[in-house]
Amino acid sequence: MASSKSPAPPTLPFPIFRQSQTFERYLLYDVNTITWLRAAHHILGVLIGTLPQIPQQNVFLGLPLELMPEETRLLVEKGIAYTVDDLTSHKQQLDQLTTTQKLSFQQEMEKDGGEAAKAAERRKRERTEGALKNIHHDNRGNASAILALQNRSENTTGEPDSAGGESLFISSSARQSFASVPPSPCEALNTTVPWAITPTTSYPPLTVPTASLLAPLPTVNPTTYALFKHLHGLNYFISPGLRFGCQFLVYPGDPLRFHSHFLTVGAGWDEEIELLDLVGGGRLGTGVKKGWLIGGVEIGEQREEVGLIESDISSVATHGDGTLDIGEDSGGCGTEDDLGSARVRTFCIEWGGM
Repeated sequence: MASSKSPAPPTLPFPIFRQSQTFERYLLYDVNTITWLRAAHHILGVLIGTLPQIPQQNVFLGLPLELMPEETRLLVEKGIAYTVDDLTSHKQQLDQLTTTQKLSFQQEMEKDGGEAAKAAERRKRERTEGALKNIHHDNRGNASAILALQNRSENTTGEPDSAGGESLFISSSARQSFASVPPSPCEALNTTVPWAITPTTSYPPLTVPTASLLAPLPTVNPTTYALFKHLHGLNYFISPGLRFGCQFLVYPGDPLRFHSHFLTVGAGWDEEIELLDLVGGGRLGTGVKKGWLIGGVEIGEQREEVGLIESDISSVATHGDGTLDIGEDSGGCGTEDDLGSARVRTFCIEWGGM
């Protein structure tokens, strides 16, 4: 049975790296931080990393994780994280590194690469030995198969193997020497070519950048962010909704276990919505077995006591008096719009198939 132990929280607050001033992209590189955010705060993001050998595959992606501006702003407002200009911070710290620190880091990477290569070599030999034992116990085994496996076991160091990860650029003279004199297991481990290790973070050798009071808040649409914050406060998991033509996909639990329940779109309270958009959204949601949910901020005087789905904003308010911070950034420092006794109301539309 899998362990249900929660991941350990990172050191708070932690940095979220902003990639550009003009086109805001927020990235996380640390897998432990990403796992903790998903488990503890229902923050999903989108994995965007791919392998250089398979640049066109887009199904099984990896690090880094890109966060939506709404997710980033929510974490910053809660004091869990802060934003850092990745390029500026990286350059400044690289310029401050001494030659000794750089050499020390390279030696550490070579050491780690050597240990990883030796571990792979041990696993390769164990698989070969296991296969030999199985053949000896198999009545259908023959001497030629056993001899072939033994020869392969003796020459594993000199032969390239994609599963073992041996370098493809080993010299031809080295290959000939390995083939002519089969090394012993201990000698093979000592002569294993170290793997090239590429760390996912720059810390070490760099230090984690500190928070700046002048760092701008992520720019968000006020209506969209209010709806996101409201649904997140109700413990929903939220991901980008581009695949279904909406702003957010809303899940009742982790998307690894649940299908989404709602296609969500934010709108202003006085915003006019075309009837075709309502019909199209309802039909789209019903066609993919979801509800089309539209929501927005309702301000004091415009409230109506009607029997519709509604909820109090107190679950997502950031002040004791019930006001909600959803202002757009201005001048690089961010402003907050006081909406008074604001709350978010949501409406779910489905197509009746008339």
